[in-house]
Amino acid sequence: MFISNAYAQTATDSAFGGNLTSFPFFILMFAVMYFLMIRPQQKRAKEQKAMMDALAKGDEVVTTGGILGKITKVSDGYLTLEVATGTEVIVQLAAVTLLLPKGTIKAI
Repeated sequence: MFISNAYAQTATDSAFGGNLTSFPFFILMFAVMYFLMIRPQQKRAKEQKAMMDALAKGDEVVTTGGILGKITKVSDGYLTLEVATGTEVIVQLAAVTLLLPKGTIKAI
């Protein structure tokens, strides 16, 4: 009725593949996750930070809410966008998602 010790020992070794044979699998899995998920995310964050640091008066940008505007003032953490003639909106610097080429707003 009971499973013998020798049979149970064989079942656990073959089910998990042993400790040393499964270790390279985990290293390979981590390497794949790093190159497919972590590294591209770090690259995008670095590019976004460089773009935000380079923002200056007169640049045309798009915010996360989809608002297009021309920067009229930049301060610590905030910037003022002119969205229409005489209409200005203050947004957080982190809300800027895209820097547009100059003259894009006039072309729309």
